[in-house]
Amino acid sequence: MLKHWPPLNTLRGFEAAARLGSFHKAAEELHLTQSAISQQIRSLETYLEQPLFFRNGRSVSLTDAGYDLLSTTQALLQQLAVGIRRLGQYHKPNQLVLNTTPTFARHWLLPRLGDFRRQHPEVDLWIYSTDEVPEMTTQTIDLAVRDDISSQSECSFKVLYADRLYPACHPSLLAVPSDQRTTLHGEREMDWSHWAVEAGIDVGQKDHGLNFSDPGLLLDAACAGLGIALVSQLLSRQSRASGLLQPLVEETIRGPSWALLTHRDSENSPLVRSFIEWLLSHLVAGS
Repeated sequence: MLKHWPPLNTLRGFEAAARLGSFHKAAEELHLTQSAISQQIRSLETYLEQPLFFRNGRSVSLTDAGYDLLSTTQALLQQLAVGIRRLGQYHKPNQLVLNTTPTFARHWLLPRLGDFRRQHPEVDLWIYSTDEVPEMTTQTIDLAVRDDISSQSECSFKVLYADRLYPACHPSLLAVPSDQRTTLHGEREMDWSHWAVEAGIDVGQKDHGLNFSDPGLLLDAACAGLGIALVSQLLSRQSRASGLLQPLVEETIRGPSWALLTHRDSENSPLVRSFIEWLLSHLVAGS
């Protein structure tokens, strides 16, 4: 590992001179004097302890070492330019960064995004979905909506919705005898043991079947007619409205609590306020 690297401007001067075959043309492209380019090349050759160019009057050509360095330098400068351009996504005007779970994003947010976009076309919304709870103090996130978060420093915390769970399946399975239906198992609150303890109703659930760590995939499986599942009342609204899910009983049990974390630097942002108002209106209306 090198202890000292050549200055970036020196590498840019070298790349331009090598690509154009002229110190004069390189100076024009970089808006420098020819003497400045010549000095950059000399300092780079001194640093590397070998010549990079053959000088022949006003024209120059690369040595073998120069050709080798040129390919490396061009790749380096291109990668750096791409990385710098990519950083622009973090500073777009009117950008709002929302963190949520993949399940909430796919099953609740996505079906309603069109409505939000129609109401707030000025908002450049970035949906950053992760399985892991974000560190709001260190990550560039305005707000988070999740069922697995608690209060964090530098953030306001608010419980948005106390979810309920119920057993459901695709309507086509209602004609299948209960003892012949496959049981779909989830984790945390979606585990059937919670239903057995809190509701105590036998809907034909078995200890074995198909197992899912992703609650969104569990819901997808139930909608596809693969078996009966314990599903979220909030996340299954769209599926029930579309006729893909049918409750097995009217009873429900306590589910996860969906909460909102808002970074204190974003609390007074009109964009954040607009999104929160829109979100609450849909949660309260049950739409």
